[in-house]
Amino acid sequence: MTGAQLKLSLTIGCGLALLVGFADAASAAEPYGVWLRPSTGSQVRFYDCGGKLCAKVVAVKEDARKGEIGKSILHGAVKAGENTWKGDLTDAGTGKVYSGTVTFQGGALSLQGCIGGFLCQSETWTKVK
Repeated sequence: MTGAQLKLSLTIGCGLALLVGFADAASAAEPYGVWLRPSTGSQVRFYDCGGKLCAKVVAVKEDARKGEIGKSILHGAVKAGENTWKGDLTDAGTGKVYSGTVTFQGGALSLQGCIGGFLCQSETWTKVK
């Protein structure tokens, strides 16, 4: 390999590494993937569904919760701001539906469900590795 070919090869390799790094950074700033709900130990997959945010239970810690696997807890939440989505959150255990907000910040996912717009409860979830 000549010096010019080696230089071109290194330039292309560095360019590809930068592109992969940018792609990883962009995907890291999205809520997609599997997240752990600390209060129940359940794992929930968040995914894109036609440009909106959806989520369903994919694993549970307790045998009593096995019936929740596959249940949708968020369907069609719309982007309401940078790293924020709004839509109905469903409690997989009770089936109750709450007005919800999902916020992705600092590598954590914060979910807030409200009844009547003023009685709210929130929880911060961590990404499953």
